[in-house]
Amino acid sequence: MAQTAAVAKSPPTVPPPRRRTSSTPRRLPYLLIAPAGLLMVGFIAYPVLSVFYYSLQDYNVTKPWKNGFAGFENFTRIFTEDPLFWSTLGFSAKWVIVQVSLQLALGLVLALLVNQTFVGRAVARALVFSPWAVSGVLTTTIWMLLYNPSTGMSRYLADLGIGSYGTSVLSDTGTVFWAAVLAELWRGVPFFAILILADLQSIPKDLYEAASVDGAGRMRQFVHITLPHLKDAIILSTLLRGVWEFNNVDLLYTLTGGGPAGTTTTLPLMIANTGIEGHDFGYASALTTVAFVILLFCSIVYLRLSKFGGDRT
Repeated sequence: MAQTAAVAKSPPTVPPPRRRTSSTPRRLPYLLIAPAGLLMVGFIAYPVLSVFYYSLQDYNVTKPWKNGFAGFENFTRIFTEDPLFWSTLGFSAKWVIVQVSLQLALGLVLALLVNQTFVGRAVARALVFSPWAVSGVLTTTIWMLLYNPSTGMSRYLADLGIGSYGTSVLSDTGTVFWAAVLAELWRGVPFFAILILADLQSIPKDLYEAASVDGAGRMRQFVHITLPHLKDAIILSTLLRGVWEFNNVDLLYTLTGGGPAGTTTTLPLMIANTGIEGHDFGYASALTTVAFVILLFCSIVYLRLSKFGGDRT
């Protein structure tokens, strides 16, 4: 009884006072990323919004008296009055499909080759990846020298019946497309090789050893092990490269200038010519907006159909 009374008379336990936590640590991450966020708003968001704004304007620096709000007239002109838009859009689609398909196939082959163990593998990897570090303008300079009709390989191609003597393959409407494709392949294939090689090295070796024990050959291992593990890398790389190739301006502009006779003019190149040479920034902005919508729609459809991030089986 006495022990019970002593327990009853003991003072209640008082919890320690809560410490006030400063809000500064919580705000610190936002303060650290604030400068980068402001730069993104200034250098990305503002130009994008400006393009959307000018797409609804008549804005030609050579005709300032006509400048003003135009509504959707620029867009109406694109789809109903400008046949060049449809031809350049068709060539852009052809350019993207050919480039991405060939770059993916050749990049996959190169990645599989340099993933093997052999003497001089480091040097081979450096040689395979080095073209990716070359700028578009420098790539153009290299290939223009190669295509020179007097000192380049154009005369040797003429011996094979490709092109004619004294004429560069860049001046022939029958050969200029594949000449430009070859130059861009040299620069673009390493992009796929780098990404695919990085993903190849992440595949567990135990899977190949188990497949070999079960009697699976190299082809079955490639189909059932390698390709499923490369699925997301291939989807992401083809999407990124497709967007970049669609927006390709530097190589085609400096290599062919969109010629001869406009046969290599892509939609972005048409936009650049409209804005820079034609000074019609309102119409160029409308073309840019249409190109943005096309790329956004195609990217969403591609990701949905390819099931990016889904099951690898």
